[in-house]
Amino acid sequence: MSSPALARRLGLGDAVVIGLGSMIGAGVFAAFPPAAAVAGPGLLVGLALAAVIAFGNATSTAQLAAVHPTSGGVYAYGRAELGPWWGFLAGWGFVIGKTASCAAMALTFAAYVAPAGWERPVAAGAALALGTVNLFGITRTAQLTRVLVTVVLIVLTVVAVAGFTAPSAPGPLWGDGIAGSGPLGILQAAGLLFFAFAGYARIATLGEEVRDPARTIPRAVVLAFCGALVVYAVIGVVALRTLGPDGLAASTAPLVATVEAAGWDAAAPVVRIGAAAASLGALLALIAGVGRTTFAMAREGDLPRILAAVDARHRVPRNAEVAVVLIVVAVIALGDIRGAIGFSSFGVLLYYAVANLAAFRQRGTARRYPRFLQLVGGVGCVVLVVTLPWPSVPIGVGVLLAGCVYRLLRLRRRA
Repeated sequence: MSSPALARRLGLGDAVVIGLGSMIGAGVFAAFPPAAAVAGPGLLVGLALAAVIAFGNATSTAQLAAVHPTSGGVYAYGRAELGPWWGFLAGWGFVIGKTASCAAMALTFAAYVAPAGWERPVAAGAALALGTVNLFGITRTAQLTRVLVTVVLIVLTVVAVAGFTAPSAPGPLWGDGIAGSGPLGILQAAGLLFFAFAGYARIATLGEEVRDPARTIPRAVVLAFCGALVVYAVIGVVALRTLGPDGLAASTAPLVATVEAAGWDAAAPVVRIGAAAASLGALLALIAGVGRTTFAMAREGDLPRILAAVDARHRVPRNAEVAVVLIVVAVIALGDIRGAIGFSSFGVLLYYAVANLAAFRQRGTARRYPRFLQLVGGVGCVVLVVTLPWPSVPIGVGVLLAGCVYRLLRLRRRA
């Protein structure tokens, strides 16, 4: 019996939009405060370091995707280039990390729009609603993401203009103040901000639904990454300049605080709408990506095969997406934004470490980028993952080991 397949319906613009929707919501509205808390004035150095490592990972992902145009992203690439266990480590890291990212985005949405005390129910409702949208087909996902990304870019333009007109916060913002952050603080900030750059993985996980994937996916990955980097750099400078490291670290809605500090109080509701749209756009794309990786792992027998079912009408991995949304709702009930970001970074850094190793081993016409980029990405992933704030690393290792034990038991049962 042949394996179920998904339909190729996405073009270059759709793929870029899905990648941007994944990255902009995560980085701008959620990752800066916890990064400022550990790095202080060294926040921008951490952002630059995260960007360099993420670029190495992006090029590795693009190079692999051009050769392996299938669902599952680095899970599929790791299996093909390195072997089943490497693929499993990448896929499991992605699933656990990005499930936490889904919860973080839902909680970010609720932090901007929900009444006090209603954050978790609103976040759970958002996850359920967007999971339902994904069940109606990938083109619906791309269309809604395009609308959300447009709204977000307009709002971020307002934030940037307001921030640059505001007086600078007192105290060191960068320069001499970086020395007080220390290397560990900057590395931890880079690890947390890496969470924001990982949205291009969503493009790769959709490899079975993109038209002309060998050409489209590499271009979409690089375009989405470069666009997001410009946005992060501008908004990072604006928020740090306006609020200062301490104010940014303490804020639960940093971009609202930025426009209010500039005296643009009337713009605060608009920024809340933009934050909500960004978070929803990221959540929508995240659910799609995690669902496709879960589907790919189930199709290979690394997760229960019931999760490999494809909806006959809409050609989406129905059971995988339903399972992902239900787990996200459970994480929302138990976790918080900062904890979810740290745990997400652990899983995603592991995922990209495998991607860099797989891309490094490629030969001949498969190579598109110099190997030093894979070395930068791979070594950077290892350094960042071991310096993540407590308790992200021990919890991440525990969940990773649980997945490995599960796979060992399944292999033993087959034997």
